[in-house]
Amino acid sequence: MAHHHDHDFFIPAPSIWSPLSCLGGGITAFGFLFLLHPEDFGLTAGLAKLIMSIGLVLLVFSVFQWWRLLVLEARERGFKEGSVPLVIDLANRYGMVFFIVSEVMFFAAFFAAYFYLSGMNVWPPENIETLTLHLPTVNTLLLLTSGVTITWAHHAMQHNDRARTKRMVFYTYVLGVVFLACQMFEYGHAAFSMNDGVYGTVFYMLTGFHGFHVLVGSIMLMVLHLRLNKGDFSDKEHFYFEATAWYWHFVDVVWIGLYLFVYLIPG
Repeated sequence: MAHHHDHDFFIPAPSIWSPLSCLGGGITAFGFLFLLHPEDFGLTAGLAKLIMSIGLVLLVFSVFQWWRLLVLEARERGFKEGSVPLVIDLANRYGMVFFIVSEVMFFAAFFAAYFYLSGMNVWPPENIETLTLHLPTVNTLLLLTSGVTITWAHHAMQHNDRARTKRMVFYTYVLGVVFLACQMFEYGHAAFSMNDGVYGTVFYMLTGFHGFHVLVGSIMLMVLHLRLNKGDFSDKEHFYFEATAWYWHFVDVVWIGLYLFVYLIPG
C-alpha cells in the first residue's frame, strides 16, 4: 500500500480473502438449500447444517479479513480533503449505487412473486392465521427513527461534530438490533411456518431476507462506530459513512413496502 504509482488507481496486493469470501458464500448458499430439502440430496439434516455452518464461518472470517485490509488501505491514504483521487471516489460511489440497484432487483423479484401469488389465490389463505399489526408497527417506527438518527449523524459528521456523530450512529445500530429482536419474537409466536404453503414461503423469504439485510447494516454501523472511535474519517473524506447511510436508508424503504403490502393491506 505504501508504493507510489504514476496513476490514480489503487492496485491491491494479491489477497486470498476475496476468493475465500466467494467460496464461503457459495458453501453457505448450497448448505441452506441442502437444509431445506436434505432428502432430495441424500443428506441428513445434521450434515446439511454442518455444511451451512462451515460455509458461514468461512464467509464471516474471510469478509472480516477483507474489510480489515480495506480499512488499512483507507488509513494509508489518510482522510484529508483530496486524499482520495476523484477517479477512485467516483468508482466507489458508482460501485455502491450499482450494488444497491442489484439489491432493489433482488427484492423486486420477491415482491413480484408475492403480488402474482396474492392475485391468483385467496389471500391470505383461509388456513393461515395472520400476524397482528402490533409488532410490525413498532418495527416500522424503529426503522423510521433509525433513518432520522443516521441522517442526523451524517450532518454532524459534515460539521465535524464527532461526539454527536458517534452518539447518533450508536443509537442507529441499537434501533436496528431492537428491530431484529422484535422480528425474532414475532417469528417465535407466528402460527404458521415457511412450510405452510406459498404464503408462508413468500412471507418468510421476504421478511427473513430483509431481516438479514438489517443484520448486515447493523454490523456495518458497528464497524463505523468503532472506526469513529479510532479517529477515522473527516468532515470531507468519509465515504464509508455515506455508503453505510445509503444502505441503511435502502433497508428502511424496503421495510415500508413490506409493512404496507405484507402486513397492513392483507390484514
